[in-house]
Amino acid sequence: MSNIAFTAPHSGAADIGLSLLRDGASAVDAMIAASAAIAVLYPHMNSLAGDGFWLVQRPGEAPRAIDACGHAAALASIDWYREQGCDAIPARGPLSALTLGGTLSGWEKARECCVAPEQRRPYGELLAPAEALARDGIEVTASLAVASEKVHESLADETAFRAIFAPEGRPLRQGEQLRNPDLAETLAHLARKGPRDFYDGELAETVAAELAARGSPIRANDLTGYEAQEVTPLSVRTRVGSLYNFPPPTQGLASLLILAIYDQLYDPQWSDADRVHTLVEATKQAFRVRDREVTDPARMRAPAESHLNSVSIGKLAAVVGKEASPWPWPAEPGDTVWMGCVDAEGTMVSFIQSVYWEFGSGVTIPGTGLVWNNRGLSFSLDADHRNALEPGYKPFHTLNPAFAVLDDGRRMSYGTMGGEGQPQTQAALFTRYLYDGLPLGESIARGRWLLGRTWGDRDDDLKLEASLARHLGDELALRGHRFKTVPDHSEMMGHAGAVVRFPDGGVTAASDPRSDGAAREGVCST
Repeated sequence: MSNIAFTAPHSGAADIGLSLLRDGASAVDAMIAASAAIAVLYPHMNSLAGDGFWLVQRPGEAPRAIDACGHAAALASIDWYREQGCDAIPARGPLSALTLGGTLSGWEKARECCVAPEQRRPYGELLAPAEALARDGIEVTASLAVASEKVHESLADETAFRAIFAPEGRPLRQGEQLRNPDLAETLAHLARKGPRDFYDGELAETVAAELAARGSPIRANDLTGYEAQEVTPLSVRTRVGSLYNFPPPTQGLASLLILAIYDQLYDPQWSDADRVHTLVEATKQAFRVRDREVTDPARMRAPAESHLNSVSIGKLAAVVGKEASPWPWPAEPGDTVWMGCVDAEGTMVSFIQSVYWEFGSGVTIPGTGLVWNNRGLSFSLDADHRNALEPGYKPFHTLNPAFAVLDDGRRMSYGTMGGEGQPQTQAALFTRYLYDGLPLGESIARGRWLLGRTWGDRDDDLKLEASLARHLGDELALRGHRFKTVPDHSEMMGHAGAVVRFPDGGVTAASDPRSDGAAREGVCST
């Protein structure tokens, strides 16, 4: 019987994570190794200069949440951007690089909170696989090739970026080799010095000097003052168990609201159309709450938990009718990786890492191979906006890792990339697995829907994958849903995954056919 598992949207990261688990490493250390590796394997979706969020749960304990997202730099004010001649934060380039990268500090905080000192593997061991990938080269996937084509013109002025990701002056092509020797050297440096060097060591000096020279508002003092934080996860009770997700500034509240509304309304006699209709309508209600309320924690008008009591959820559920309610609603894209794992001791991790848009800001620190995020685009230069730019504040995040402790003794780590699609895909796979009784892999692979925008998409409408449209399109149209059909297993529907541990210690895992990923299971006998 398998007692360890790792799932990731790239098979190489899953293999690296499972190898560590098989050797007796903790779930946190295995995730750090995979986090470094997938930054090499899927560079369009994430970077070591991006953000991360962790949910870690040890058997019998409450989940612990690590917030490793960056806040706005001290210079990054509305007035400063007006002085640069900006009416809005630019999408690419140095002015879009205004928030710190928290991923590396998140590694340290996760180990500090969740791994005993004697169990911590050396960083050299954890980062060696990623270093080898960066130095020896990776095979360009279809996903990476599409992203490279998309940003080729918009990042034409980013010389250091193009030296790595367009070395022949053209976009990357599927199947060719991509090497990032500078990133290999950075990983080797971090292995020797530790992740903190990114914030107050030699690497920090290099990063701060380049960002300042390029015109970013980030300075050395911003990096020195940054540290990831442990926060309290959000939770809600349903008929199947306790569900957990991330608090603001993420949309974890929306993810929990969708499932809680669905749970209040659920009828086992529902048809497939009833199920999808109810989830779509629950999404609309949850997104309206999210878009009114979620911002930096210091700005929240009321605690996020206040929206998760049965009375508040009941009011939202009461609005869900038999007909589709009006839409669209403004939406946000995003580029992300989600990964999950369980170690031999039963500790589970739900982890998500991102640069926001594909390749983030595009700003690449010469000699390091690091591409900076552009998560600060979630800020507004309107002082009255709920996410108005202000130094030290965190931007709104679509990222949200999910976890569940089920009443039957199972525990479940699950999540996906995909901007606005993250809460919806979480809801689809969770309800199919636990309410409909489908196998985990089928719960992820079956046709999905998306309300709003996600990776590579600009439309706010409802989209159905072709197989789902054939099955339910007519019925949904009769209920007032206006939708368009997209190909089956479309990448815009996200890269989902899940790991489940059973009460007897057995495990199962699944990955999304929409990604290049894999779900690996194995045995650790140490």
